[in-house]
Amino acid sequence: MNVQKTHNKDKLAFQKLIAAFGVILFIGKIIAWKLTNSDAVFSDAMESIVNVVSAFMGLYSLHLAAKPKDEDHPYGHGKVEFVTSGIEGALIAIAGVMIIYEGVHSLLVGKVLNKLDLGIWIIAGTAIINYLLGYISIKKGKAENSLVLISSGRHLQSDTITTLGVIISLIIVYFTKIYWIDSVVALVFGAYIIFVGYKIVRKSLSGIMDEQDPDLLNQIIALLEENRRTEWIDVHNMKIQQFGASLHIDAHITLPWYYSLREAHSEMEKVIILLAKNTKRSVEFNFHMDDCRPVSCPVCQIMNCPAREKDFVKRVQWTPENVTRVEKHTAE
Repeated sequence: MNVQKTHNKDKLAFQKLIAAFGVILFIGKIIAWKLTNSDAVFSDAMESIVNVVSAFMGLYSLHLAAKPKDEDHPYGHGKVEFVTSGIEGALIAIAGVMIIYEGVHSLLVGKVLNKLDLGIWIIAGTAIINYLLGYISIKKGKAENSLVLISSGRHLQSDTITTLGVIISLIIVYFTKIYWIDSVVALVFGAYIIFVGYKIVRKSLSGIMDEQDPDLLNQIIALLEENRRTEWIDVHNMKIQQFGASLHIDAHITLPWYYSLREAHSEMEKVIILLAKNTKRSVEFNFHMDDCRPVSCPVCQIMNCPAREKDFVKRVQWTPENVTRVEKHTAE
């Protein structure tokens, strides 16, 4: 059974659910806007258009990311998740600008609201559904290492916060008849939505630009350090790239120069198996075997080494700083 294929099908099915609910909730908010004549509700409804567009974009990106590697895409199609997630973040920020615009317009022009009680119940229902979908999407996205599902979930939850602001303003206006409160609350949450959109765009750009993930790097290096063998003189020049839910790890491993090709390959395979078994993601490895040099002797822990040219000085602990460095490890 292909576990990766099953995970992709699960993600696609859940994204379809998000898209379907996005359409339903948008219709519900349009009805609430027509009933209340509230600019804040209208802004919330306009943001739901972004939800719908983002959901279908996420659906397309997951479909494309699930495609196998081909001649034109030797690393697969996973990077598309970063692109669509970035567009989604930009759309979220635009929705925030729209909310602020509508809020300012209401403050300047003024507007009387109608049937607030019924509008409150409709909007409250959409908020509950949005939050639950967002929570499940984030949880599933983290489990599947899917940036699309995580960003969709955060978008849904940020939409929930905006909707709560709308509900609060409607309740206050309902009891006080102070209509400008509705617009002020919309302004506050519009600014929050812009910030959420910025964070999603920032995360997407870091993936597109292959920015190093410090947490992931620390996790992998800690695993190697904990299970290192004396034959593994050092691991250096490590790079980690993310392609959607998959990882590509490049690294050099320094081994005794007198090892036969079969022995050296066996040690390299032990490193790869260690990482593959302890990483909850699909991983592709590209390890390069380096032969040791006299400069490696002071940090080499093979005490009965038949080719040692210098005395052992100290054991070098592997850290993100020295494992990502291009040079072999030394005692200096």
